[in-house]
Amino acid sequence: MLKIGDFSKLSRISIRMLRHYDLIGLLVPESIDDFTGYRYYSENQLPLASRIAALKEMGFSLNMIDRILKVYDDTASLKEFLLLQQAELKEQAEKTGMQLRILETTLNRIGKDDNMMQYSVSVKEMPERNVASLRKIIPAYNKEGLLWEQLMKEVTPLSIQYANPCNGLAVFHDKEYKEQDPDVEIQISVLGSYQNTANVIFKTVPSVTIASATYKGGYEQLTTVNHAVADWVRDNGYDFSEDMFTIYHVGPGQTKNPEEFVTEVCFPISKK
Repeated sequence: MLKIGDFSKLSRISIRMLRHYDLIGLLVPESIDDFTGYRYYSENQLPLASRIAALKEMGFSLNMIDRILKVYDDTASLKEFLLLQQAELKEQAEKTGMQLRILETTLNRIGKDDNMMQYSVSVKEMPERNVASLRKIIPAYNKEGLLWEQLMKEVTPLSIQYANPCNGLAVFHDKEYKEQDPDVEIQISVLGSYQNTANVIFKTVPSVTIASATYKGGYEQLTTVNHAVADWVRDNGYDFSEDMFTIYHVGPGQTKNPEEFVTEVCFPISKK
């Protein structure tokens, strides 16, 4: 029999952890002296201690290790646990790699790009949504209000139910900035299904991964924010996958003060 200190040295598991393993029933001493409370382990428990240590080094939690030990001699079950952990660690490594790349590009741009820190860019998933959509060629970008007037005129009689958030947004389908006649689509998220009108189409928009930056203030900042997000996308190894769009979280429909507008510039992206 081995005292806890000797077993700790042989197993390379600290005394503190051995006591914790005993407490949770993961590695229970062979015997405990009723008078002194000393824990005694058997040499036969060293392989079990090695299994626990190896599984812990692979990143398994103690709860998961307890489950694995119960099927350790079942090769198929053990392999399934290991494959799942391998997949999870690869995903974590990929995420960590992406975070390191973002940190590196941010550090490299500090002091070189005044807009870089002013507009914080993040990557997120925009979920699938049902929308009322209206797409037309308009005289200029600042005439987008004509589309909103037409959309509201046609959907108001339908008594549609808006989603929360309603995500009123504009999609810009041209591949470059246009001085006139841009191709613009506006969307607003709705609940339920409705019949199309003369100009409004109800459709389902699939989920999409976007890089976006949200800012407060007037629309004169849009060009600057567009450049900041687009530069971030290129610097961090992404490709542009679909047409960019702008979400109007707070716009002219909620306030007449441009300083209170809250706008999110979004670029759909994919990994290279």
